[in-house]
Amino acid sequence: MKHHLQIAGSACDGGRVLLALGALANPHRLRIVALLAAGGRHYVSQLAREMGISRPLLHLHVQKLLEAGLVTSQLELSDDGKALNFLELAPFRLDLTAETIRQATETLPAPGTNTGE
Repeated sequence: MKHHLQIAGSACDGGRVLLALGALANPHRLRIVALLAAGGRHYVSQLAREMGISRPLLHLHVQKLLEAGLVTSQLELSDDGKALNFLELAPFRLDLTAETIRQATETLPAPGTNTGE
């Protein structure tokens, strides 16, 4: 069952698993993932309206998803010259079992090591 923790087609080490789980451990971020999964690409303003939150708040949540590699961002110009930041899901698969968690923890720093957290 090796490599069932994947983000953007690459097997995840323990650090990436922690980033992904941390990013998904928030109701707003789960809703962002759900909306992108259901509707494909969205630009930031459109997604903020659909969620009923401000663009700055959405940006904070999207940043966590970007850092974890779960979402991608692409800046494009509209026909009228406005810059639109489009978001879409990166392909990911997180099959969490006791065994995949054990495998992911093999790549974590030793306890007591300063990881910046």
